[in-house]
Amino acid sequence: MEIRRATSADIDAIKAVAGSTWRIDYPDILNREAIEEGVEEWYNSEQIASELAEDDAILLVAEIDDEVVGFAHAVRRHRTGFILRVYVDPDYRKQGIGSELLASARDALLTRGVDDIRAMVLARNEPGNVFYETFGFEKVDEEETVIGGETYTENVYERAR
Repeated sequence: MEIRRATSADIDAIKAVAGSTWRIDYPDILNREAIEEGVEEWYNSEQIASELAEDDAILLVAEIDDEVVGFAHAVRRHRTGFILRVYVDPDYRKQGIGSELLASARDALLTRGVDDIRAMVLARNEPGNVFYETFGFEKVDEEETVIGGETYTENVYERAR
């Protein structure tokens, strides 16, 4: 497995990983229409290209045999790093890919001088919440996010350097 910075050539693969992940992980949280609208809104080509061009954004992909099987998206805002997403294609889970992506995103944020790191995950996404807790993140807040026109609660986790 190789973890590397994403390029514009990875845009379609990132969207595909996001779509397969949302369809497997979120059917009990989001309705089908919200899943499709959310994936299209958050992972359309223009949105991903914009993130790739953003100086404070970090977009990493995990690749196995030249196939993108996961990605991490993080941003730096002042002295705080935010891990927005860590997704692994459902066919490639339980191989440590998510752990490696999280560690790589964390390291990239620390290299950019952040003091603390936050991560967001839908409150009803039990595996996602457990994932961050396993890596020493503690829930510090809740926020709301809009997906497909509906409002959902997100847990905010924090981990000191």
